[in-house]
Amino acid sequence: MWLKPEEVLLKNALKLWVTQKSSCYFILQRRRGHGEGGGRLTGRLVGALDAVLDSNARVAPFRILLQVPGSQVYSPIACGELLNGSDVYWAIATGATLEEINQHWDWLEQNLLHTLSVFDNKDDIASFVKGKVKALIAEETSSRLAEQEEEPEKFREALVKFEARFNFPEAEKLVTYYSCCCWKGRVPRQGWLYLSINHLCFYSFFLGKELKLVIPWVDIQKLERTSNVFLTDTIRITTQNKERDFSMFLNLDEVFKIMEQLADVTLRRLLDNEAFDLDPDLQEPSQITKRDLGARAQNEFFRAFFRLPRKEKLRAVVDCSLWTPFSRCHTAGRMFASDSYICFASREDGCCHVVLPLREVVSIEKMEDTSLLPNPIIVSIRSKMAFQFIELKDRENLVEGLLERLKQVHANHPVHYDTSASDEDMTSPVFYSTSLCSGHKFGDLEIVSSQSSEEHEDESSPLHPGPLTSVFQQSGSQSPDSRLSREQIKISLWSDHFVEYGRTVCMFRTEKIRKLVAMGIPESLRGKLWLLFSDAVTDLASHPGYYGNLVEESLGRCCLVTEEIERDLHRSLPEHPAFQNETGIAALRRVLTAYAHRNPKIGYCQSMNILTSVLLLYAKEEEAFWLLVAVCERMLPDYFNHRVIGAQVDQSVFEELIKEQLPELAEHMNDLSALASVSLSWFLTLFLNIMPLESAVNVVDCFFYDGIKAIFQLGLAVLEANAEGLCSSKDDGQALMILSRFLDHIKNEDSPGPPIGSHHAFFSDDPEPYPVTDIADLIRDSYEKFGDQSVEQIEHLRCKHRIRVLQGHEDTTKQNVLRVVIPEVSILPEDLEELYDLFKVWKSGKKRELRALSLAQPTAPSLPKREHMMSCYWEQPRPGVLRHDPSRPYAEQYRIDARQFAHLFQLVSPWTCGAHTEILAERTFRLLDDNMDQLMEFKAFVSCLDIMYNGEMNEKIKLLYRLHIPPALTENDRDSQSPLKNPLLSTSRPLVFGKSNGDTVDYQKQLKQMIKDLAKEKDKTEKELPKMSQREFIQFCKTLYSMFHEDPEENDLYQAIATVTTLLLQIGEVGQRSSSSGSCSQECAEDLQTSAPSLEQDCVFVDPGKTPQDSQAFPESAEGDWTVSLEHILASLLTEQSLVNFFEKPLDIKSKLENAKINQYSLKTSEMSHQSQPELKLSNL
Repeated sequence: MWLKPEEVLLKNALKLWVTQKSSCYFILQRRRGHGEGGGRLTGRLVGALDAVLDSNARVAPFRILLQVPGSQVYSPIACGELLNGSDVYWAIATGATLEEINQHWDWLEQNLLHTLSVFDNKDDIASFVKGKVKALIAEETSSRLAEQEEEPEKFREALVKFEARFNFPEAEKLVTYYSCCCWKGRVPRQGWLYLSINHLCFYSFFLGKELKLVIPWVDIQKLERTSNVFLTDTIRITTQNKERDFSMFLNLDEVFKIMEQLADVTLRRLLDNEAFDLDPDLQEPSQITKRDLGARAQNEFFRAFFRLPRKEKLRAVVDCSLWTPFSRCHTAGRMFASDSYICFASREDGCCHVVLPLREVVSIEKMEDTSLLPNPIIVSIRSKMAFQFIELKDRENLVEGLLERLKQVHANHPVHYDTSASDEDMTSPVFYSTSLCSGHKFGDLEIVSSQSSEEHEDESSPLHPGPLTSVFQQSGSQSPDSRLSREQIKISLWSDHFVEYGRTVCMFRTEKIRKLVAMGIPESLRGKLWLLFSDAVTDLASHPGYYGNLVEESLGRCCLVTEEIERDLHRSLPEHPAFQNETGIAALRRVLTAYAHRNPKIGYCQSMNILTSVLLLYAKEEEAFWLLVAVCERMLPDYFNHRVIGAQVDQSVFEELIKEQLPELAEHMNDLSALASVSLSWFLTLFLNIMPLESAVNVVDCFFYDGIKAIFQLGLAVLEANAEGLCSSKDDGQALMILSRFLDHIKNEDSPGPPIGSHHAFFSDDPEPYPVTDIADLIRDSYEKFGDQSVEQIEHLRCKHRIRVLQGHEDTTKQNVLRVVIPEVSILPEDLEELYDLFKVWKSGKKRELRALSLAQPTAPSLPKREHMMSCYWEQPRPGVLRHDPSRPYAEQYRIDARQFAHLFQLVSPWTCGAHTEILAERTFRLLDDNMDQLMEFKAFVSCLDIMYNGEMNEKIKLLYRLHIPPALTENDRDSQSPLKNPLLSTSRPLVFGKSNGDTVDYQKQLKQMIKDLAKEKDKTEKELPKMSQREFIQFCKTLYSMFHEDPEENDLYQAIATVTTLLLQIGEVGQRSSSSGSCSQECAEDLQTSAPSLEQDCVFVDPGKTPQDSQAFPESAEGDWTVSLEHILASLLTEQSLVNFFEKPLDIKSKLENAKINQYSLKTSEMSHQSQPELKLSNL
């Protein structure tokens, strides 16, 4: 690898380096201790120094130096003169191997050495060489691997070392690297940590000992920062069997964040492909860089903080200050500019943040720069508000980008302004939540009492015109005046707030509005404010007619999802009058069916009906649909899918928060999983079916404003309010009953409607009245005591616990698969576990930590699981093929294709046939692929191996027989390839042979008797296998011949198979003649005896070059009539004891598995390099 020329002092370095070659201008040196056969003390000391020191030549065993004019070196090989001067050289190249450094040396000799002789001035020579090397580096830097890194030269050097040390395929992209220590007990090993797209690798060479660790990201079950006795801050990586501590990083925060990002991306890409959508920049794993991971982390924080769609990509983040008229000053913070939004968040958490959809923006203008207002811009929105930002760095480029995206948004979603609204309208009780599109006012917010009537749309519209509460109004237990006065007070407070802070989606969101939300949103404003807080109003305005089209398209369709929806319709808030008639039921049906049609990946999940029912109570039908979209796709990501991964991750986060915030309760309840059985529904339904509806809607108010943080802190508040009772509970059942009774008795004193109890209350038999808790007080306590959790902290905890949850799912899948397979095979459970791991890793990538001491190559992970994973590591998935489907039964979730099966077959099959093994693997795959979808499940794979290792001889022969008839055997030309080049099979062998002692063995009588015995034992219900043709029998013989190669009893087996083959060939010929003449079996026996020639011809496979008269090839015209059956073959094989011993000898699968772990990565690497060779050849033509 070429290096930027760098001065090297050689006064004392000559003790560390040995000169291998030299010329008048260049010197090739080898690091002392590398390449020396006997581990001398000097070499070990230099190796230890390499592990401790951090230099450019570190651990690179070879280098080339440029000799600067006047430097002191003796070159006896090239020019034999001593150049006087200083002892300064320039390092221009390094190499990890002798071959690599020799390539650089040869290039210098061929391209530079003769050219330099034309220079008279030695200073010119040095300048020319250094300039040439810099040009080479600049040319290589343009490559995709180096151009994206901050320090391309150092990264390229680390990349060379990474590839040389771990021998991964080229597609295994190195992301970054760090110097650190890996602790082995109390002993630290100084070395280098390499983080690639699929693996965490560590290399150390210390005191002559080499240490390599390779840990796939998908094996990591826990990634955490911790401390030990020796160091205060370390990174601990936990796999299934071991814990590893890494420390002494220069910037531990940066390293840990990169590790978290890589583990999260890889785990979700490989194990959670059901619901996970990668950012466009991360779609190609081989293109992932350290910068991309940082951008992804910032993108996820941005979308989570402002609860924006996943498609939003952050374009710029700049420090600035925003004029806040309510405080009459500029508030310092940061501006976030994305594809469709301009957002602002103050530095002080909760002080102020703003969301400006670009479709609401009218103009973006630069103002005059002054000392009081440096670099200002004005963003004007159509509700006649303006936002002033100052102190913007690089204002010109920022504004240019904003204007370009603004133009694009308006072009994609043209806006029609409503000219009828006058200035007075904006001060009236009516204000607009978003723009007007196609002449329709979306989301008009009317500040009126709940008794006011709304103008209904045309009766012919299939959609319900307004919120269901406006039609199904309930009369409360309170007096009308009392109810009206409380609502009017809230409405008045909100009206004052709108005047000061804004009345649209672009309002200033401060701590004051959070307090208003915690008090409970007025009934008449609830649905509209939900639309504003969730920004569903922007989706609503951007997609006019979209919902109506979905309803029409999904109308009348019947499938599994619609059946589930129909089953749950009447279970949705059955206590509310709106869902006791067809009006509410029909609206609920339309919204759920339309959403399932919009997002088939989610479709319909239980608890969506409860949430949608409440949305319909306070929002119009179309508005409820977009609120549901916001909740399912933005605010509760990954909650509503087959495995509810998102909800389980948040449950795990909730358990950690309990341990932090309520340590006494956590200590009393050793197993918090009992609480999870209750709290999971808190998150899935937002407490809607847990507490009375009039109280639960206040929780939903907080959720739409603060997101999932509101549910976390309310859950903690519920537990804290019941901590004393929970700590005194005797068992989990009593603890759960305490929580249930508490939640049933949460009331909303301000609710204008009557109390509607939750379904839990019907099972309560309390003899005494239970104390009532007001929901407003509970929410206020949750904000005061547990409201300090920031969005960034919650997202960090989610990332941390997602690893554990996904690994837990994988372990559950594994145990269920093994439970299904173990009773059906004879392979030991521990071996089955290894096989499963290998199967999955080759299919999508997984297994154990790899450790190799003093090995040239790293060992590989475990087995079927590993085949799955490696295909996802380094290969492009085939379009339309879903190999990992969590919705399938456990035993069918992971599947491998034919090529992956061939790799596994070579690694673990006992039937090794040399070059013929690959062909046998192809036939085995075709045989086991029953449904012909080109994919194989783990159960079929293991069942086949079980026959090979543990089956009886007749089962093994039957399997071999089936591998040589259709569908396993095809007309493919590869089926005819074999180490035996088209041998001619001779039928001129006798059926009676002489033994060495003079006795004879009559195989004819043995054969007849065995066929009769087999016919008697044959299961009458078993489907008879078709007979084998001559071509198929030839392939069968080739396979047997290949299987015996390198066996200790090879000669005896060849002799035995020659005998058996002759028997079967003559049986087939006799059957052929009998079939054509209509003769009976007695004539066949006579023909068999008369056809036996002399004992001199004792060879089955005759050299094709020789054509003895007694040998004859099978005529092709008769091949269609020549057949033998499985019974013939099995009976013939049983006549030879050596063959019986071969098929009945015990086989050890454990040794195969151990070898597979060692050889798996090298097999994959060599295969991928072999695949890339044809491409290289084509490119050179």
